[in-house]
Amino acid sequence: MTKGIDHVVLAVNSLQDAAGLWERLGFVVTPTARHSWGTENRLVQLNGSFLEVLTIGEGAEPTEASEGVFSFGAFNRDFLKKGEGGSMFVLDSADAKQDREVLNAAGLMEYAPFSFERVAVSPEGEERQVAFDLTFTTDLLSKDVAFFTCHNKFPENFWKAEYQSHPNSVTDLAEVIFVADDPADHHEFLKAFIGERTARLSSLGVEIETTRGLVKVLSPSAYESLYGIPAPTGCEGLKIAALAFSACDLEQFGKFAQSLGGVKRADFWVIEPDKMAGVAVICQ
Repeated sequence: MTKGIDHVVLAVNSLQDAAGLWERLGFVVTPTARHSWGTENRLVQLNGSFLEVLTIGEGAEPTEASEGVFSFGAFNRDFLKKGEGGSMFVLDSADAKQDREVLNAAGLMEYAPFSFERVAVSPEGEERQVAFDLTFTTDLLSKDVAFFTCHNKFPENFWKAEYQSHPNSVTDLAEVIFVADDPADHHEFLKAFIGERTARLSSLGVEIETTRGLVKVLSPSAYESLYGIPAPTGCEGLKIAALAFSACDLEQFGKFAQSLGGVKRADFWVIEPDKMAGVAVICQ
């Protein structure tokens, strides 16, 4: 069964500064939460998907990865040694056990089951339990991004309409855009991970439809041609280069985008990654 985009993890050095950028861009950002292993996050909730702006908190002691065990905290810690940006691509899940069976059947790498709980704060200031089952896998050709599915056990405590109503009029995460030197090298992995049998291959790269949003893998030259900004360099395999959003009012979005050096190109706005802690933002 085809899955949908659940969220993207954006690893940053300063949670306060990075969250401030998303707020300047007209997004509502949730209060700070901390995982038991020491990473801290703030979220941007959208229509069924979200952004997880994440840092390594003071005193964090993430467990190191070992054979058959993936470490969420250690991966993001090591990612930040190379720079900020999109560190993890996450799909939705209804059943973690079933996800592991699907990964096994597709011949993808599996890791030990991983579950955790934390406290979420509602817009009214109430504390509510949230819990998640994460199922990790790896594209062996890509060292700069991690992949997992996320089963949200208490969605009624997680999603809040107040956090999904943004002054810039954005409603959806429409596309996650990767860059790779040879996009075709990665389409079989992505198809298996997403659960989609088909992909559109062209001279620009690869496109795969999910049940919530589009995944693109572009060559560096195609990326630069389409969006008019430099492609990431020094990548090993896939690199999350940009996030594309849908807005009800593009002019309204543009008012916020201009404050961060956003540029209008044809029928979309683009903000370069150095303005947004390592990931380009596109709104159409």
